Amino acid sequence: MILVPLAFGVAASAATLVGGLLALRLEARITIVLGLAAGIVLGVALFDLIPEAIALAEGIYAPRTILAYVALGLGAYLLLDRVLDGIGHAARPWRAHLGPASLTLHSLLDGMGIGLAFQISPAIGWIVALAVLTHDVADGINTVSLVLASSARGTAWKWLIANGAAPTLGVVAGLTIRVPGVLLAPLLAVFAGVFLYIGACELLPRSHARDPRLRVTAASLAGIALMLLVTAAAR
Repeated sequence: MILVPLAFGVAASAATLVGGLLALRLEARITIVLGLAAGIVLGVALFDLIPEAIALAEGIYAPRTILAYVALGLGAYLLLDRVLDGIGHAARPWRAHLGPASLTLHSLLDGMGIGLAFQISPAIGWIVALAVLTHDVADGINTVSLVLASSARGTAWKWLIANGAAPTLGVVAGLTIRVPGVLLAPLLAVFAGVFLYIGACELLPRSHARDPRLRVTAASLAGIALMLLVTAAAR
């Protein structure tokens, strides 16, 4: 029982690294990658995190409460981003790390979700693990895209390695600790709000500013559609 979730954790880490390497290889076409990543991030929030949070909250929180947590995540990330922007030049290097740090933490929670699900039952564990695997390639793409939009290639490598390790570490944590079920839905909702901000307020404007042609917008729409299909297949 321990080896199966650990194997899924390693597979999730490998999928994240593959996505990141793909984004690094396509660095010359970063505007298309950024546009696609924006759509994928928005799709993850809209079709994966928010529905999952509402489902987990059934009987505990009202859907309106979950949406309030989504707004909290968006507002908190907005405030943090603007505060760092207002601090001045000294804070600018740190702003490049906010997005990939959020994605890495999300990957860690994905891994914890696998471990916790296998604690409940193997059947639930398989379902959760397959759902995580379906979007981990996108996590790697998004991590690298966010860093390359405002920082150097070397920084992208560091965050990709951190994000790649996060799912496996999360599985180990999920198998050894217990997170109160009452906190899972709000936590997912907060991350959905963060992802909405990253996609709509960071990646979309940056991709459009670099290349205002319709092909970048089409890439964003393709990313949203891709995550709709992926999450529908996973469920």
